[in-house]
Amino acid sequence: MTLGIYTFYKSNPTQSQSHAKSAEAISFEMGHQPISNRNAYKKGMVQHMAQTISDTALYAKLDEFIDSLPSKQGALISVLHKAQDIFSYLPKEVQNHIAHKLDIPSSKVYGVVTFYSYFTMTKKGKYRVSVCMGTPCFVRGADKVLAKFESNLGIKAGTTSEDGMYSVDALRCVGACGLAPVVIVNGKVYGRIGEKDVDGVIKDFSAEVEA
Repeated sequence: MTLGIYTFYKSNPTQSQSHAKSAEAISFEMGHQPISNRNAYKKGMVQHMAQTISDTALYAKLDEFIDSLPSKQGALISVLHKAQDIFSYLPKEVQNHIAHKLDIPSSKVYGVVTFYSYFTMTKKGKYRVSVCMGTPCFVRGADKVLAKFESNLGIKAGTTSEDGMYSVDALRCVGACGLAPVVIVNGKVYGRIGEKDVDGVIKDFSAEVEA
């Protein structure tokens, strides 16, 4: 196990020291723990390496998108949309990466992320349900639509289900007032949604879950 960990990090020298421990340190720590703890430690290290590899692939996908842009000037919004699509949320690490790639201050990225309610710094579920609560949607019953999603999915707005599959959010105006009330699920827009339509929307994306 120690050799495997050492080989992985030796072949990936760009991994930060915060993510990697030396083979000697790992060997020492494991050697001074009960066998049950050592097994848990090994499992944790394997999961950590898998997560590191996964994150690297996600950043590579984002970089590919950014590098394909004809111009980086004025591209922040589209890059943030793509990043949130890839990572499901926009933590500080991703924001800093975007700032570096676009050669802009991190504060500017943070400002845009916190200004637009569509963007989130909190990890969301695989299926992200967003209910517009702008005035046109609200007066047409968006609050009741939101309550129905909360009831059917068993979670409150602003939270994610324990299995990580679903999250529900209330958004400020999304700019589709002619379709009020509006619900967005993973970028797919559902217009003129009433309480009676919520079951159908859930069934629509649940079919993908069951497939």
